[in-house]
Amino acid sequence: MSYLFFSVLSFAIIIISVNKAIDYFSFVTIEKKMMEKADLYELSFREILSKHESSTGEDQDSDVARNALERLKTSGQEVRIYDSHLRLLGLAVDGIVINDGTPSIFKGNIENALKGNYAYTVTDAKLLYFAVPIQDMYYQNVYVFEFVEDLSYFYDIMDQIRYILFAGAVGFIVLITFSSVFIARNTTKPIKYLLGATEKFSKQQFQQVQLNRKDELGMLAAGLNRMGIQLSDYIQHQKQFVSNVSHELKTPLAAIRGFSQYLYEGENEDKNLRKIYYHLVNESDRLTLLINELLMLSRFDKAGSEEIGKEKTDLSELTDHVVEEMRSKAENKGLTLEVKLGKTVFANVNQILMSHAIANILDNAIKYSKADTRIGIETFIRQKEAVIRISDQGIGINENEIARVQERFYRAKNASVAKGSGLGLPMCKEIVEKFNGYLEIESKIDAGTTVSIILPLS
Repeated sequence: MSYLFFSVLSFAIIIISVNKAIDYFSFVTIEKKMMEKADLYELSFREILSKHESSTGEDQDSDVARNALERLKTSGQEVRIYDSHLRLLGLAVDGIVINDGTPSIFKGNIENALKGNYAYTVTDAKLLYFAVPIQDMYYQNVYVFEFVEDLSYFYDIMDQIRYILFAGAVGFIVLITFSSVFIARNTTKPIKYLLGATEKFSKQQFQQVQLNRKDELGMLAAGLNRMGIQLSDYIQHQKQFVSNVSHELKTPLAAIRGFSQYLYEGENEDKNLRKIYYHLVNESDRLTLLINELLMLSRFDKAGSEEIGKEKTDLSELTDHVVEEMRSKAENKGLTLEVKLGKTVFANVNQILMSHAIANILDNAIKYSKADTRIGIETFIRQKEAVIRISDQGIGINENEIARVQERFYRAKNASVAKGSGLGLPMCKEIVEKFNGYLEIESKIDAGTTVSIILPLS
């Protein structure tokens, strides 16, 4: 649309400039024609004046004016003759000599002509008054010959030209408008389609990209399609590899955990050795938790949204159950849970998965909160969306890491204060997206983090 605006603006400027140029050059042409006529009339007048001077030896204004008027009375719509004292010596209208007429006199024209210059004035009635200086044998300006031309025909022609010009301009603007809209739609539509495809790619929703075009956009679509196929295959292989490794590790890890627990419980003499066994138990527990999360992600990846059982669920009630289960963990750390649950906040979700997502976010809030601070948990309806919001007063997340902490295995730089695998928040994100929702994260270093689960209302 900006291109269309500047095109119309440029064309309007051109039309105005052309209109001004037509006016200017048309008047230049008329002025040139009037000067050519004036030269002829001056020669005729001076011939009469010369004959009169040679025959009488003196000039008599009335005789000269009468003879000149008789010869030049048809030179214009009106013809006037003035002397050097600005007196009207003769007047003819439409070729008829008028003895007692009182015409409009443009004194400035006459004075300018007596200085030896051509002078003219165009009136509102579209009449041109052109004054011509007449010199005697001594090159003195003794008379002024003035003729009047009706320029209404010229203005009519100009009006017709302007009408044609502006009609053509309007037609051109209409044409360029429809052409621009047509071109824009045919150009932006495939671009929007490609942008939508790349947006889906960013969400790992790989679909076939196809444009029946042989230009650069068609080549771009084909390239995106190939890239999508390769990325989809790569991600599937990666997920399959993680799933296989997790399954293979589960059994030996269970054995390691069991032997470590046995050694820890059986060692009562050597305190240092007991600490080592205790460390082995903790690490095996941490690895077991990691393996379980990987296996859950693997099953989650393979299941489509239609395969996950959904039911209409009161999110306030579900959130309340999760909070009660984790209240003791928060209180052990000296944290206060402030719960504000809205009434009848319903959404279609799988209760087990959604409980896991809420618990994971609340667990993060507990782990990364400072002692003796508050954690807020609330549910409410915002427009046509159900919202579960959990906010803490913990260590916070750097602004440039908010997007990355939702990636698998990524942990914020300041997250070393608590143990974690980097899978919890990504798993919550994927669970919520399975139910057509999304996460909102707001955070500030040393001020706290707010994580909101947004779901469509049931």
